[in-house]
Amino acid sequence: MNRVCVIGIAGTSVFLRVPRFHAGGETVHADTFHMEYGGKGFNQAVAAARWGAEVSFFSAVGEADLKPIQSVLEKEKIECLFKPTQEPSAYAAILTAPSGETHVTVYPGGQLHARDVHVVEPAIARADILLLTNEVPEEVNERAVELAAKYGTKVILNPAPSRPLSVALMRDVWLFTPNAFETAGLANQRNVVETRGSEGCFVRETGRLVPAVKAGAVVDTTGAGDTFNGVLAAELARGAELEDACLAANTAAGVSVTKHYVLSAIPNRKQ
Repeated sequence: MNRVCVIGIAGTSVFLRVPRFHAGGETVHADTFHMEYGGKGFNQAVAAARWGAEVSFFSAVGEADLKPIQSVLEKEKIECLFKPTQEPSAYAAILTAPSGETHVTVYPGGQLHARDVHVVEPAIARADILLLTNEVPEEVNERAVELAAKYGTKVILNPAPSRPLSVALMRDVWLFTPNAFETAGLANQRNVVETRGSEGCFVRETGRLVPAVKAGAVVDTTGAGDTFNGVLAAELARGAELEDACLAANTAAGVSVTKHYVLSAIPNRKQ
């Protein structure tokens, strides 16, 4: 118990703090520059590991980034399962305003394919929770969900970025975790936890709002959703009830937004 498998992207994240977001063709000078490795799946794997789960992470990674990304993840005690690619790794540019609000643009980089998922089958087989996002092709998620069903592994899909979901995913995913912009197509699903930022998250199954936990002033919301999903997966993997897991995830996300950037902001369980 307490095993989480994550499939997602990994690459470079560049953070630029700006005095305001752009208007039209305006050029805005950034106040600061910071670079680190990241990606939704990458961040979620780190969050789950810091919360105490045994984590495996599968991603397509450009050959130039293999060793440094593996080094970062191994320090987090995460099992690395990579598909090396000739294409560049994923790349994200994150603009952060003084309010902590962010605008994010992602280049997905080299891609996984359904035929690659066999690499992660043993990790899916032993996992309690398989955590997926829409940053990988739908065929990859469909194949992963098929394997999860084979081994009785529960699947959480964080449908970010938003896109139409296949019949197979709608049928076989155990829990969806959209934010307010990612609920398209999920109107009739009861197995949804909708994250609502400073309000907390809404659990459709019970019809209750699990409140957010404020840990301090909000300085940067980047990665808060990834922190939420990673901790939620870790809590559910260790057998927590859904609303209790949501409260833990809200707490971790509430801590993460009090710090700049992502890796240094994701808390461990003790924090």
